[in-house]
Amino acid sequence: MTSPPVLKRFYRHASARPAEGGHTVHLDERQLKTPARALFIVPTAELAEAAAAEWNAQGEKLDLAAMTLTALANAAIDRIAPDREAFARRLAAYGRNDLLCYRTASPAELAARLAKGWQPVLDWLAETHGARLTLAEGVVHVDQPPEALAALERAVLALDPFRLGALHVLTTGMASLGLGLAVAGGLLTAAEAFDLSRLDEEYQAERWGRDSEAEARTARIRAEAESAGRFLSLLG
Repeated sequence: MTSPPVLKRFYRHASARPAEGGHTVHLDERQLKTPARALFIVPTAELAEAAAAEWNAQGEKLDLAAMTLTALANAAIDRIAPDREAFARRLAAYGRNDLLCYRTASPAELAARLAKGWQPVLDWLAETHGARLTLAEGVVHVDQPPEALAALERAVLALDPFRLGALHVLTTGMASLGLGLAVAGGLLTAAEAFDLSRLDEEYQAERWGRDSEAEARTARIRAEAESAGRFLSLLG
């Protein structure tokens, strides 16, 4: 298997600048483009400045994986914006199997933790978005009310491509559209939402011990979620 090519730094300084339609990043005097060769245009000066800082933090060799904000903006421009509505509808479908709806009756301690942590988010979804989801016990699928799913879809369809990109990272990483919307709506920070998504796993780890591979995976997903949360904050 061949290794991916190593990209060497080809610029001296990255800077955020105003641009038609928003804000952009220049590498020296060259305007940054996305992998699909579209102009890198983001909605806020704060996001452009943060993306420029990622490019300035690079060494002699570029570590593209470390530029998470740039990557999220690229995804919004290249993958989401061309068909925002279709992307939003696919993302809204995660509400059919939201983690928050699947509870356990025993052990009682875990059941209490899940109810205390998750029910306020479900109540917020009902109050804020009109999406009142049905609870299930165990892992057996429960059909959600069509009106609740329609309400979730409306909430997701209202978002622009950049917020949709962040919501996608949050939703898939936490297995919960509800938690993702709670972060996007300012109810929770990304760190708080991620901790809620791990209540069951954390309970099991307390009882049976921790696995190093699972812990490493959790740390990676947490970092991705927190980066998506920061991305949202930079959008204002």
